[in-house]
Amino acid sequence: MTLKILALCGSLRRQSRSRALLQATRQLAGDRVAVDIFEGLGDLPLFNPDLEDDAPAAVRRFWQAVSDSDALLIASPEYAHGVTGTIKNALDWLVGYVPFAGKPVAVFNPSHRAEHADAALRETLATMAAPLVPGACVRIPVTAGDWDVEGICADPRLSAMIDAALQAIASFQPPEP
Repeated sequence: MTLKILALCGSLRRQSRSRALLQATRQLAGDRVAVDIFEGLGDLPLFNPDLEDDAPAAVRRFWQAVSDSDALLIASPEYAHGVTGTIKNALDWLVGYVPFAGKPVAVFNPSHRAEHADAALRETLATMAAPLVPGACVRIPVTAGDWDVEGICADPRLSAMIDAALQAIASFQPPEP
């Protein structure tokens, strides 16, 4: 059985280095892990608990993608020392979504220097009962240079970090409730 990882990019920019990191992860995973980058985060309406009982189609698609995954992988830049609105809004839609609770999560910090958003994201995920995968919550510094998918895949240091994170996700056993 192939492990299914749902990847969430905190940047909506087409040329985002966070997106390039996730695309490189998908490419390096090969056949052993299916990495699906969710493309609908920009379609999610601002979180409103009044909409949860009759959720908009974009939210239902997101929830289904989360349900269909074995683990989540988040790569997101830091904006003004904080988590991007894109990721925060997506996580807000998952707070009350029962299939998310207990789902393993990996966090790739794509910056060589950003720390505030990474710490805030990890705190938010811990509050949401998402077990963070040791060895897969790592800094993979692709914002320090002119990296693209091919460059990330070709760099032995970066590809080794990604491979180690994928192995950590694949071997992760969530703690007993």
